[in-house]
Amino acid sequence: MLRSVVASAALCALMAFSLGPAQATVVDDWSSIKVPPPPALQSITIEPATTALLLLDFVKQTCGGPRCTAAVPAMAKLLQAARANHVMVVYSYTVASTLADTLAPLAPLAGDASVQGGPDKFLNSDLQGILTRGGIKTVIVTGMSANGAVLYTASHAAMAGFNVVVPIDGAPSEVPYAEQFVVWNLANAPRISAVVKLTTSDRLKF
Repeated sequence: MLRSVVASAALCALMAFSLGPAQATVVDDWSSIKVPPPPALQSITIEPATTALLLLDFVKQTCGGPRCTAAVPAMAKLLQAARANHVMVVYSYTVASTLADTLAPLAPLAGDASVQGGPDKFLNSDLQGILTRGGIKTVIVTGMSANGAVLYTASHAAMAGFNVVVPIDGAPSEVPYAEQFVVWNLANAPRISAVVKLTTSDRLKF
């Protein structure tokens, strides 16, 4: 019995010695981490025939907060420009909504493609097929919210071989920090950042 106790104590001491002091985590360092400089925004000329504008989850169930509401006029103007230049427009809506719930200024027209799903609009939908059949090489990703549909759909599109344009004034979230994180991530994530261009809607030309 004594041998067992001694052996257990020795093992605990050895483990404590080998593990050493606990290392600080990002949570421990949270308040001391400095915000990195913002990425440069680009002016971009779009090729209409091979580009699709994605309007993701701009529905009344998700777009009720002030940041999303503030983004709608600029997105309506972008939608108007896209339609005038015969750009494909693709809508999405959440599992708790329908296409009819799309906000009136961004309302779809007959014949516009749409998908329903979670944050990554490629999953369990025909979005890849819609884009491929349309000869699309570039997607303009907008939507509610930045840290939901925009982040995951833009990332999937980049990994799937599309060129990705994200007008950041069309990627609101409930809190500004989420928007900041998404912008930083899209500008710095391995592989994804190589094909993502960050811009604003007024820097897009057709």
